[in-house]
Amino acid sequence: MEAFKERISLYLNLPSFQMSVIDIIEILIISVLIYHVLIWIKNTRAWNLFKGIIIILLFVVVAAAFQMNTILWIAENTFNVGVVALVIIFQPELRKALENLGQKNIFAPFFIGNKDVSEKFSDKTIEEMIKACYAMGKVKTGALIVIEDEIELEEYVRTGIDVDGIVTRQLLINIFEKNTPLHDGAIIIRGNRIVSATCYLPLSDSPSLSKELGTRHRAAVGISEVSDSMTLIVSEETGKVSFALRGQIYRDVDEDYLRQKLKYVQNRSHEATKFEILKRRLIDARKNSKKNN
Repeated sequence: MEAFKERISLYLNLPSFQMSVIDIIEILIISVLIYHVLIWIKNTRAWNLFKGIIIILLFVVVAAAFQMNTILWIAENTFNVGVVALVIIFQPELRKALENLGQKNIFAPFFIGNKDVSEKFSDKTIEEMIKACYAMGKVKTGALIVIEDEIELEEYVRTGIDVDGIVTRQLLINIFEKNTPLHDGAIIIRGNRIVSATCYLPLSDSPSLSKELGTRHRAAVGISEVSDSMTLIVSEETGKVSFALRGQIYRDVDEDYLRQKLKYVQNRSHEATKFEILKRRLIDARKNSKKNN
């Protein structure tokens, strides 16, 4: 074995190396940390940004290979600013990650698998949501229902009141009944359960939205701009049912079309969201900074 190491070192023109028990332990610790960082990135909106960063790094590598000095100078001078921007943009996710660091066995995924992965909603949940939306539309009861997909919405869940109830038509209608404690704001559905009610959502400031749309519809578009969620809206003024997906709003849809889109979200694999997600996070960070000042 030692002779093989020396041959490899001579061939690669590298110094001979020795590996101790401490080195192996150090490699294992670094591997565990990198694994959990990647899992955290995958389960938050950081995943889309991470893929974008990889693409930028590939461009930088190409620029270095071809000695494109201007691009390399720009990349070098924007690196520090970029790190600070990432900390600001993902401050809620970073805080949550640090809070949860000591709450679970970090070695568990290697032996028992990842149990935190939740299944998507069932066909029964789809039918319950559709029946509830159109029942509320008939009596003009306003509603805002956010259906979480692969990007976690924990920072918005924390703004509401914990519910943790199975999605049923009766429960949805009861939550949004006028003058009840939970009717104001949005509910967030994760899998087949309502996890939180009265949640605050970011409002979209897209100039393409119709001026006649109110706060409920703008909030639905806003959350779809910063995540891969689908949001159902029942208008309190007209009783019409709409939904928002990937920064677009689809107004006054019928049951069959809504069912088709819910099936699409139920069965789709993860898709990269648009650059507007990063743009929106920068806007939100700027607004929060102004409020704090």
